[in-house]
Amino acid sequence: MTLSKSIRLPLSVVCVYWLIEVVEYNLQLDLGHWGILPRSFVGLPGILLSPFLHGNFNHLLSNTPTFIVLGGSILFFYPAIYKKIILYTYLMTGIGVWLFAREAYHIGASGLIYGFASFLFFSGIFRKDLKSLTISVVVALLYGGMVYGIFPNQPGVSWESHFIGGLVGAFLAYFYKDHLQMDEQIEDYDYPEIDTDEGYLNMENSMYKYVYKEKQNTSEKSH
Repeated sequence: MTLSKSIRLPLSVVCVYWLIEVVEYNLQLDLGHWGILPRSFVGLPGILLSPFLHGNFNHLLSNTPTFIVLGGSILFFYPAIYKKIILYTYLMTGIGVWLFAREAYHIGASGLIYGFASFLFFSGIFRKDLKSLTISVVVALLYGGMVYGIFPNQPGVSWESHFIGGLVGAFLAYFYKDHLQMDEQIEDYDYPEIDTDEGYLNMENSMYKYVYKEKQNTSEKSH
């Protein structure tokens, strides 16, 4: 998968995040009650909706670049399993927060972000190949400070989402450690367009041409 394609999906999701926040601000709405309210029937929709809701623009702004970088990294480096990683992180983190978090509304994409970071980091630990280990080191250097977010030391912060997202990412990294080797064989190939009028197929600076030749009339005698 190309870098531009790997960035496209998380960037599109972030645009939806911002659209919702802008609408909420302009219409003076408070959508926080659509977040996860643990062990409550009314909080079940939050399992799906909570990542799309944020407390304010500062909350969303802090999540935006990290979500794009980490989400894009999963698509770029693990194209064969990125759909499963994103889906399972999304659902398992939400369910875990609903089951185990304190009784309060939990909103924001931080749980997903911690899940992505944890998956990228622990994939290198469990897989032990050079590429994955390099990614682990880079994630640790850039986002190592995120580890403080899993402790209940900041009021108004859903540390449970961070902690559970991190656990989910580590679990998925371990679960898929034997499947990751196949990713290096997966490549997206952009097939060139065929110009049927000219009869040429351009394949990486090489030109192939088909020709048409009338069949000779065998009944004619040569002189």
